[in-house]
Amino acid sequence: MLALASIGVGADWLVHTSIFRVRQVVIVGLRHESRANVLAAAGLLARPMLDVNPTAVARRLAVFPWIRSVVVTKRWPSTVELVVHERTPVAVAFDANHTLQYVDATGHDLGPAPLTANLPTLEYQHPLQRSWPFQRAGFNAALVAGRLPPAFAAQVSVITVDASGSVSLKLTTPVTFILGRPTDLTDKFYSVASTIAHAKLSPGDVVDVRVPGELAVSGPSAG
Repeated sequence: MLALASIGVGADWLVHTSIFRVRQVVIVGLRHESRANVLAAAGLLARPMLDVNPTAVARRLAVFPWIRSVVVTKRWPSTVELVVHERTPVAVAFDANHTLQYVDATGHDLGPAPLTANLPTLEYQHPLQRSWPFQRAGFNAALVAGRLPPAFAAQVSVITVDASGSVSLKLTTPVTFILGRPTDLTDKFYSVASTIAHAKLSPGDVVDVRVPGELAVSGPSAG
């Protein structure tokens, strides 16, 4: 028994020596966050390999706006690999300080965006709103932005959502499509694409596609 205990103590000592400490951290997939900041937050260098907890490391890195998830792999004897999956911006929106920010499909504020960003702008129609709304009451706008089809996505300039969750698309033409709540989006998007392709619309027209197949047009063309 004493011999077995000695072997166990010796093995534990061995894996905690410098031979089995983290000497290299390989980071894959990181584009928007600072490598130095991510490396510091991970807290891996010189840590015993045996003490590296992949779940804890991923949790620490989740505080970075652009990082959606991280896969942590230990490569013995002394390397840890971090495979970073970043969030994808699908729109932009102005924050309470009127600074343009990138937004992903879950409504996350990803950080500053240039005014020239070629993405739809999200707007939450509530005069009393002062905080970031797109992960709460205004979430539907981000959800729709993330699901816009290639057929007309590039033509969408503004996506508005009101306090009830009803969404509208304003195109560059400018023509507005009322989607309502984001249900049956495939059918609604098909109606939008068909209307763009086949209907004669005028600037200022508003097309209601809340009930796909029962379109209602108001504005110059309707008159």
